[in-house]
Amino acid sequence: QVQVVESGGGLVQAGGSLSVSCAVSGSLFSIDDMGWYREAPGEERELVASISSSGSANYIDSVKGRFTISRDNTKDTVYLQMNRLKPEDTAEYRCYAQSTEDDTIYTYWGQGTQVTVSS
Repeated sequence: QVQVVESGGGLVQAGGSLSVSCAVSGSLFSIDDMGWYREAPGEERELVASISSSGSANYIDSVKGRFTISRDNTKDTVYLQMNRLKPEDTAEYRCYAQSTEDDTIYTYWGQGTQVTVSS
């Protein structure tokens, strides 16, 4: 059984920093892409950042230069460092990990962690 456990997040003032991490455990042959979605009340869910198994990262425009995604493949863990946070970054952040088995892509989700940025 696969578990995806997030940690971090919380409350910070605008301009501050927070980090979130997400550890995957269980019976996975390998993990492909990992990343973070966020969803704010009344807003659509958006993919904030993703990172491939080789370390290639992608970001939405609104966080480029402020957020950094990284991963430790030895620990099956993905991290999101968030700097210069803005009130509009307030959302529930949820990580995911993808694995391919027998040509089928499986996506595993974390439970979500709240990030709140006060103005």
